[in-house]
Amino acid sequence: MNKRILAICLAPGVAFLIWLLAPAPLPDHWAEPEAALIASLSISALPPLSPDPSNAAADDERAAMLGRRLFFDPRLSVNGAVSCASCHRPELSFTDGLPIAVGAGPGKRHTPGLIGVAYSPWFYWDGRRESQWAQALTPLETHFEQGAGRSAIVRLLATDPEYRTMYQDIFADLPDPTRFPRSASPQGGELAQENWRRLDPGLQFDIANAFANAGKALAAYQRKLLPGRTRFDDYADAVARNGAVRQGQLLNRDEIAGLKLFIGEGNCVNCHNGPLFTNHDFHNTGILAGAGQLPSMGRYDGVRLARKDPFNCLGEFSDAPPEQCLELRFARDGNELAGAHKTPGLRNVTLTPPYMHTGQFASLAQVLNHYKVAPTAMLGHNEAKPLDLSRGELRQLEIFLRSLEAKPAAAREWLQSPFSHGRNPC
Repeated sequence: MNKRILAICLAPGVAFLIWLLAPAPLPDHWAEPEAALIASLSISALPPLSPDPSNAAADDERAAMLGRRLFFDPRLSVNGAVSCASCHRPELSFTDGLPIAVGAGPGKRHTPGLIGVAYSPWFYWDGRRESQWAQALTPLETHFEQGAGRSAIVRLLATDPEYRTMYQDIFADLPDPTRFPRSASPQGGELAQENWRRLDPGLQFDIANAFANAGKALAAYQRKLLPGRTRFDDYADAVARNGAVRQGQLLNRDEIAGLKLFIGEGNCVNCHNGPLFTNHDFHNTGILAGAGQLPSMGRYDGVRLARKDPFNCLGEFSDAPPEQCLELRFARDGNELAGAHKTPGLRNVTLTPPYMHTGQFASLAQVLNHYKVAPTAMLGHNEAKPLDLSRGELRQLEIFLRSLEAKPAAAREWLQSPFSHGRNPC
């Protein structure tokens, strides 16, 4: 039984019942530990992006400009119709609004957003890539995403005059496209794989290296996609200055109540902490498998795939010395990671339904109800515990999350296609 209802049943006196049923008082002045926790969630606490030692072009403005063109160019797909922006749409906070991504074919996972994702040490729901440039390469060779393959990407760079000029201004010369077929990749179909095997090993390396550089340019562009300042950040900074903010200033009563639950009884801040509202870790929270899918092994498989990836930090295409690849070298890989998925950030979360790794929940209300129930996990162990929160309290949590909405802190040019009027460059 709900504790408040139980107290009502036991408490004598109408006056006491009226007092008990009145809305709980909310702080105009937060206690020091709460104020410090709220301040830690402000975007003001977000440090500048750290350099990516595996990508020497990560903060090169020229690489970002090249990456922007590549991001919006559908020629980077097997059918000439799918760009990175097809699934990561700027107007939807760089998601697609679908439960499961659809590229050249139906996908397997929900499309995560890109705002602030450059701060993450791992990419994909299962963390199977450990750099943003390695992640950017994967859809280009996955048949149901873009699926063009590395030789086709390098051929485009070498034959398009603008791409060729931009690329060679940042990196070295490109391989001669007359020396290799359009379709050649170790990750492609039978013909593409056979064409790849026939190539001289030196030419294979040159193609893979140019392909890796395309990923590094895409990552340089995505590092421009930073989160903007919200009403919550203004409130958190005011709390940090003096611990006191009058209700109705910056946040309303329900938003403040939701914030109190978020850092308290809701247990949300255990995983959704820091200025991006994520601990960048992996957790099993008992999310059921998507329709028609087996339960995902999640991080258990993801960390192993990251270690096998030829484009990882320790690989020959990385710009980092091995001693700088700490995340990859010391990543946990125990059985407790079975069924664990990446903790998503919550900034702009109200703008990016559906939710979870296969879009299982259409609304935030469904997400919050899942954590209220905390069902038994299909695989592994559910780390979450059932929440003793009322329907009204869950609603206040959702209302608080709306205070995290803001436009990206990026110049307009980074949020728009470089091709005139959004037309294909073909």
